[in-house]
Amino acid sequence: MSLYPPSRLNHRSPEEDAREASAERIITTLPSATEIVALLGLEDKLVGITHECDYPPEIRSKPVVMESVFDSNQMTSREIDDSVLERVNQGKSVYTIDEQLLRSLAPDLIITQELCEVCATPLREVSKTIANLNPKPRILSLNPHNLDEVLQDIIRVGRATGTLEQAKKIVTRLESRVDNVKDKCIGSSVERLSVFCLEWLDPVYCSGDWMPELVKYAGGNEILGKFGEPSTVVEWEDVLKIDPEVIFVSVCGYDVRRTLSEISTLTEKKGWSDLRAVRNAKVFVLDSPSYYSRSGPRLVDGLEIMAFLLHPELFPDYKAPKLSAYSLNERRFI
Repeated sequence: MSLYPPSRLNHRSPEEDAREASAERIITTLPSATEIVALLGLEDKLVGITHECDYPPEIRSKPVVMESVFDSNQMTSREIDDSVLERVNQGKSVYTIDEQLLRSLAPDLIITQELCEVCATPLREVSKTIANLNPKPRILSLNPHNLDEVLQDIIRVGRATGTLEQAKKIVTRLESRVDNVKDKCIGSSVERLSVFCLEWLDPVYCSGDWMPELVKYAGGNEILGKFGEPSTVVEWEDVLKIDPEVIFVSVCGYDVRRTLSEISTLTEKKGWSDLRAVRNAKVFVLDSPSYYSRSGPRLVDGLEIMAFLLHPELFPDYKAPKLSAYSLNERRFI
């Protein structure tokens, strides 16, 4: 529950959200929002970002108003999980906001999120920080749980920044790409392979939110994932029991090389070598922050990558983005 009433939060009502506005000084507190703002051609109006915002490369020089309270680059997945759970259970954020810098940047719009305590600064932290700012910026909070809601968030950001028509054109193009994959991969003649998407190494987490949906559209069947719900810890015995035909290792926040640095945590587990996916060379390590863990437009790229890996025969001319997917069995990038 928020510490401030709605009027203090500057939340937009449904009526306000239906009207197009404009913004001259934008701060984003999650990488996916930064990507959306840039996609709408608003890089010049983006005045503040987070330490995790790295795409497109042109925005990396922007002032960083938010960063993690610990350096996850120096920690294992188990240490990260333990540290995050400890802070969340204590009611503390895993991020800190530079309030003085934020004040000096004088934003008129802050784009934040309510989806995940771990992925970005939660709404309540942003609300506390701006409570004493005058004038107060508008807050646009994103909370998508599936692909359609991610695309609708592009529309919402467009509406809040005076770029609604551009947002609609972008979403139309993205929807066309999604439909192209679905048309090829969802049919009676397509073999639906059983898939396990692993979102954390230690402990093992299944996938959640849009990931099972992407697998479905790509012609697979995610058998442990939680569609539209947060990812959760799963017992390794359950993975062995379902014996998936394909395993996508898409560790939240980890690119391929970072994942490979800890992959022994997975490959040394009891029964790993006996899994069908391992025996049949169908284990793929994916660039999660670029294409899967962020609720932004590149999820559509992730869908196309996944569809190609599941059904390469349907996409003979497709070329996966550089460093986006790695065959663990063949020890090479796709």
